[in-house]
Amino acid sequence: MTLEQHISSLAKAAVKALYDFEAADAQIQLQKTRPEFEGNITLVVFPFVKIARKSPQMAADEIGHWMQENGQGLVAKFNAVQGFLNLVINDSFWVEQLEAIDADDNYGRFKCPNGKCENDNMLMMVEYSSPNTNKPLHLGHVRNNLLGFSIAQIQEANGWKVVKTNIVNDRGIHICKSMLAWLKFGNGETPESSGKKGDHLIGDYYVRFDVEYKKQIAELMAAGKDEETAKREAPLMLEAQEMLRKWEANDPKIRALWAKMNEWVYAGFDETYKRMGVSFDKIYYESNTYLEGKSEVEKGLAAGQFYRREDGSVWADLTKDGLDEKLLLRSDGTSVYMTQDIGTAKLRFQDYPIDKMVYVVGNEQEYHFKVLSILLDRLGFPFGKELVHFSYGMVELPNGKMKSREGTVVDADDLMDKMVEDAREISKDKVNTLQGITEAEANEIARKVGMGALKYFILKVDPRKNMLFNPAESIDFNGNTGPFIQYTYARIRSVLRKAAENEAIDLIANKSFNCQLEDKELSLIQRLCEYPSIVRTAGDEFSPAIICNYSYALACDFNSFYHDLSILNEPDAAKRALRLLLARNVAKVLRSAMALLGIEMPERM
Repeated sequence: MTLEQHISSLAKAAVKALYDFEAADAQIQLQKTRPEFEGNITLVVFPFVKIARKSPQMAADEIGHWMQENGQGLVAKFNAVQGFLNLVINDSFWVEQLEAIDADDNYGRFKCPNGKCENDNMLMMVEYSSPNTNKPLHLGHVRNNLLGFSIAQIQEANGWKVVKTNIVNDRGIHICKSMLAWLKFGNGETPESSGKKGDHLIGDYYVRFDVEYKKQIAELMAAGKDEETAKREAPLMLEAQEMLRKWEANDPKIRALWAKMNEWVYAGFDETYKRMGVSFDKIYYESNTYLEGKSEVEKGLAAGQFYRREDGSVWADLTKDGLDEKLLLRSDGTSVYMTQDIGTAKLRFQDYPIDKMVYVVGNEQEYHFKVLSILLDRLGFPFGKELVHFSYGMVELPNGKMKSREGTVVDADDLMDKMVEDAREISKDKVNTLQGITEAEANEIARKVGMGALKYFILKVDPRKNMLFNPAESIDFNGNTGPFIQYTYARIRSVLRKAAENEAIDLIANKSFNCQLEDKELSLIQRLCEYPSIVRTAGDEFSPAIICNYSYALACDFNSFYHDLSILNEPDAAKRALRLLLARNVAKVLRSAMALLGIEMPERM
């Protein structure tokens, strides 16, 4: 039972005993004691002043005395300031809490009271990544994937059954551009013959298409065409459009080429996802879902939900919903992204009993998801209004920090390479910190630290805000960074190894912690006790940043404790055992919290 639950129950009993009044849960208002007053938790007494028929100060004093006398030692002392009752909790309670944390293998994960809870047996689907198969993943995908994976981890910790899903955009004119460029300029190049990852190889040909296309536009403009006409009549673009028509007509040669090149890309994506530490339970492909979407649009057209214009295109009129008109099918019958998303949503709800559908997509698509929700509702899907668009801001790098393989965006693989290499270089500069380990172990530490720096720096920012990712700042071992928290964890693990070597760790088993707590010990235990509520809040707000901020605060508290109080050299056995127990559980909670962010913790640094 948490401190809040203990105090709430005791406060209700006090009000009943003193004033013969059954207090409702909403009337028990608890808050953290303000720093200028002594106390661990504060009960707001104003809701009971009227029934007590006393001043706020007198009612608070009266309730405080009753709670101290009847709380079985929970309340050590109290002070009343007007209608605020500041309670000092007995050290024995905090030690019991610490022991309970140590014994709980799933500490922080939601436990349903009485075996029942709101999320019990409820399923949440979280969609993230959504790459195109004409180029590799980039910096924007990094933030998307890290947010999506972390949100899924946090919601699982909150009791949801979570299905992590991806929709791969594997069809359309952009795919045909890279296919056509490979046919014209590739000379049969493959990932094996070139030594390139498949997604990078295809991305190179997508760029090549753009280069050659611009040349043709310039030639046509030099011959007297205006820019728009030149873009429309450039031979490469006409060929790409013809290729798309053949693809939609199931031309066997085009489909075979498309399948081969997509397989190269998928293999490249899988390698990048593995390095990033993200995964999916189910992958959908636009090539399979867009026909379902077209079918639903045609049904809606027949039912009068949509209308057809003179050129044959199909539209939805959303003006009554405060929006505009939305294209659903082009005049040539081909679909748009909205059509695909309708089909994908239909298939997902057929495949899974989804209670909540969450789309992790950038804030530039907010309008798109407003429209999708309305259209699904119009088409009769009951889940239409319940869709959640987790909208996040853009991420950029400082100018000149890195070059992209494509020259336009920062490649995810290049970014991860740089982060790991930077971590390796910093490790070399730290004298004696990595003595006695193999090169393979040093490389593994560099990987964990580099990726931890990347993930933490991106996730610590409020996801709804735009952010600037600075590689140099992210890998600093001081300040609010992943490496700082990893280093704190590694320091604790070193202390625990030394304790095990001299058998000091065995003192914990005796559980003879009948010693008065130092202020920094108490602060650290209280911080540990906050962890379950932090996980709840992060789930409610869909915010990994809340986990990051808590982890940093916990690491700071431990380092302050470690600086001021001896652990292994403490002569008092009971105090030494308590501090080892504290250290062990700080490491446990740091590891748990960072796992919710997808960050691995090195045992040594």
